[in-house]
Amino acid sequence: MTSSSLITRKQELPLKDDATGLFLKVMVSIAVFLFAVTLAGVLSINSMLTNWNNSILGSLTVQIMPVNNINQEKAREETLSHQEKVLEFLKKLPQVESATALSDNQLQMLLQPWLGDGINIKELPTPRLIDVRIKKNAEIDFPKLAEQLAEVSLLASLDNHKLWLNKLIRFADGLKMLAMSILILVVAITSGAIFYTTQTNLGLHRNIIEILHVMGAKDTYVAQQYAHRDFWIGFVGGIIGLCFAIPTIFMIAGLAEQIEGGIISDARLSFVSWFLICCLPLFSAFISMITAYYTVKRTLEKMM
Repeated sequence: MTSSSLITRKQELPLKDDATGLFLKVMVSIAVFLFAVTLAGVLSINSMLTNWNNSILGSLTVQIMPVNNINQEKAREETLSHQEKVLEFLKKLPQVESATALSDNQLQMLLQPWLGDGINIKELPTPRLIDVRIKKNAEIDFPKLAEQLAEVSLLASLDNHKLWLNKLIRFADGLKMLAMSILILVVAITSGAIFYTTQTNLGLHRNIIEILHVMGAKDTYVAQQYAHRDFWIGFVGGIIGLCFAIPTIFMIAGLAEQIEGGIISDARLSFVSWFLICCLPLFSAFISMITAYYTVKRTLEKMM
């Protein structure tokens, strides 16, 4: 039985103006709205995790602690001298693609949220930072690298981001599992609503169905009538739900963009993600059609 044969039959049952149709349309609209917003969240989390893997796991940071000296200018020169020695060492490593020391302006921008405007980085005993990019698929022995850095400069320390990144990944995975549970729950509740509504509708039209059986109609024929109706209910309800969901997704994205430089800003919806979201009305129509078809078939087998 193909999908096209389920939705192209002429309808003899009075289902078009049935009151249950409006109820199902509202249910599907709400379900698709929740499904679209939650699916956008799942796809955004996947995008965020991918960006973290590309940008963070492929990098590490080396910190050079400032030299303590009463003479600020001399302390700064000694700190920069240690930075240059560490920088030269890092650039010679075969696993390192690039090593770049952060400038005074970059350090000032990092400190600005905590220290405010107008700070002079040269007057503060600020640690120097070196951003290290690792070659793709390169393997680094981090404990050994930390020991080698200590030999080059006692002021150098290594941060490979793994400790806090693993916590973030576990948190993101937890959110994704929660979102997936919501998606499954939405599909189950919607299918259940279609199931019980269809059963109720069959009871209301039992006399007409019996007449159709006397005239030679099979259970499959009656099931096709309901499948045809619920296909369009699912599609129209899906369109309505999607029309409410898309502005909501953009509103949430706008709120996330206000977190400047935050990790949430790494969440992006690709063209494929938007395509999947826009296909939800077809998905809801297919689920409605299949659920109605097999509900009618199973119910009629028990009734007749």
